[in-house]
Amino acid sequence: MKRTPRAETKTETAHMRFRDNSLLPALFGAHDRNLARIEQALGVMVGSRGNEVAIDGPSEQVAMAQRVLSALYDGLVRGGHAGSGEVDAALRQAGLSLPGDAKSAARGAAPRSVEDGVAVIETRKRAITTRSLAQARYVEALREHELVFGLGPAGTGKTYLAVAVAVSMYLSGQVDRIVLSRPAVEAGERLGFLPGDIREKVDPYLRPLYDALYDMMPADAVAKRIEAQDIEIAPLAFMRGRTLANAFIILDEAQNTTPVQMKMFLTRMGENARMVVTGDLSQVDLPIGAVSGLRDALTTLHGMPGAAFIEFTDADVVRNPMVTRIVRAYQVRERAAGSADEAPKRRGGR
Repeated sequence: MKRTPRAETKTETAHMRFRDNSLLPALFGAHDRNLARIEQALGVMVGSRGNEVAIDGPSEQVAMAQRVLSALYDGLVRGGHAGSGEVDAALRQAGLSLPGDAKSAARGAAPRSVEDGVAVIETRKRAITTRSLAQARYVEALREHELVFGLGPAGTGKTYLAVAVAVSMYLSGQVDRIVLSRPAVEAGERLGFLPGDIREKVDPYLRPLYDALYDMMPADAVAKRIEAQDIEIAPLAFMRGRTLANAFIILDEAQNTTPVQMKMFLTRMGENARMVVTGDLSQVDLPIGAVSGLRDALTTLHGMPGAAFIEFTDADVVRNPMVTRIVRAYQVRERAAGSADEAPKRRGGR
């Protein structure tokens, strides 16, 4: 039997030259770790000499490696970082599906160019770079819309990026103050009576918001602005009866609100205000049978002009890779449980 020869893969060598040598150690990573990651993911060979990089391999993968390195370098020029998370994000945005990535219609159209998928947020301490297309679209929505809902699992940057945009807009004078809020709902455990004044009682619920602020502004600057009430961190119950103008307002853990609380919060918006609502509907800590205000709001406000709804998936998780696997394992179990619950209903309907 005559065998048909296989088409040979077209290979090529591309050269890249970078102007700022001082950025190359960060671009390449410790012991060229970033270059090794790109080689492994794309099946190319990357060699460096001075400020020049040579990339050998199949044409398509070489072009992709060039886009990844260009995006990482541009991020560094703008003050960003080039760690393992940024490398993986650049690979995804270039069109590569990494092991463990999930496909989701909620993420929108097919991946665009790397440049289209990166947004940079300038804060006092550092520049923050998005790591996925969903994150970049989220930041774009935060900058363009008065009301934004950020939905998805833990570790996708919903709250962190919202706080970053709030700090950036405050420092640039686009808003006069930042208001951060959370419902004071215990996550599956009774904390009992907490000692201290009102601030000491609610601080444990609001600690993640403080952590995000401290990552973007010096601690003394945060304390000074909290004292001046330019930054306010308060439980949701404190929002009733107020009108918040010239402010960037964030409601975190919104899945733990009731419909009445959610309506109350959304109607606090005053002139020149931006409002962001973040939450994960898979982690509702309300009493069994209670309706989540976040779920109710999504149904009520769907399609409303001026509002944006951004959904994240487990592929957008930017914490330890183990978090992605944990989120996915719980999702598999929940889907299986849902299928088991539906089976008796289907049998009963026949």
